[in-house]
Amino acid sequence: MGHTARVPAAPTTTDSRRWLVRGPGRADGRTAARLIAALLLVGAGLGSLNLLVDGVLRPGGTRWVYAGTMALLVVLAVVVRVRDRLGPRFVASLVLVGDLVYVVVALSITDPMRYAPPLMLLFCAFSAAWFLDGWLLRVHLGVVPLACWVALQASFDDPGALAVQVVVQSVILDVTTLGVVWLRRQVQRLLADTERLSSTDPLTGLANRRSLVAGGDRLWRQAQRDGASVAAFVLDLDRFKELNDEHGHAAGDAVLQAVATALTGAVRPADVLARTGGEEMVVLGLVHGAADARQLGERLRAAVQRAGHRLHPVTASVGVALAGPHPDDDPQDAVRKLIDRADLAMYTAKQAGRDRVELADPVVPRPRVGGS
Repeated sequence: MGHTARVPAAPTTTDSRRWLVRGPGRADGRTAARLIAALLLVGAGLGSLNLLVDGVLRPGGTRWVYAGTMALLVVLAVVVRVRDRLGPRFVASLVLVGDLVYVVVALSITDPMRYAPPLMLLFCAFSAAWFLDGWLLRVHLGVVPLACWVALQASFDDPGALAVQVVVQSVILDVTTLGVVWLRRQVQRLLADTERLSSTDPLTGLANRRSLVAGGDRLWRQAQRDGASVAAFVLDLDRFKELNDEHGHAAGDAVLQAVATALTGAVRPADVLARTGGEEMVVLGLVHGAADARQLGERLRAAVQRAGHRLHPVTASVGVALAGPHPDDDPQDAVRKLIDRADLAMYTAKQAGRDRVELADPVVPRPRVGGS
């Protein structure tokens, strides 16, 4: 018997990075691509200003090398925008290309410290900090001192002075990168916590109504593909108010947590289990007929009863409703109506003596076009 995922898992660092780089959908991929493309274009535009100032570039053919490098940045910006989605390895390649471009620019200039300071590597630093993790990030951090050393040699005759500047500039850049990485991870953790709180019942750890709607939409569409029926199970703990009044709300909370744990072990992996308020819980799942639905309903009822044996005796009245998805249905509206029918069946179970499973009356199938 499987276990359902009660709480949406917080994204790992890798998952968060993948979300930030690729995004969960096409729109987020476009955002990342536009950001990288904009950085490339800004770098090309600022770097091209040196072509307009006399005495900045070394004499000879370096002007053409420099202009070609700026043109390469523009081409990369177009490629990034056309790709529309960026994987971490592709972003890492762009960051390393940016480091190399800085070296080429510095070697083409008479005084790199004046006209092409390592500050230009901030474009690469911010890109690496926001989009990379793990060894890809470490490679960039290691390349920065090497790039500074190669680029600044023309500005210093004294090796000691060169070494000091390389250390100062590379440490500033790498510390800035690590600072942005830390801030990014704090944002990711905050987003993960916010998502978990917005989709989870804080007492039981079960999904809340918001997650129930999303899960119901998924199940309804899956049922349309598989030709199955969707079943809604509404469980309401019997005489729960009396338990609270007699033993206190702390005891009631403990019972709810025990029931949630028991139901988690009773449902199937693909089922949606949620607490919708008070002592009421809802399960949505795919079934093949009324007998299958009743069997699952009895399993849920028995799980609640077992949970009560460990604390205070507790039972549940269970209402069950089935529906076969129709291509014209709005999934969220259809699931809402299905839960309403199961809720009415639950009240019927209450009136019939509690601690029982009651099936809602079947819905008459709508006629097909041209039918009677």
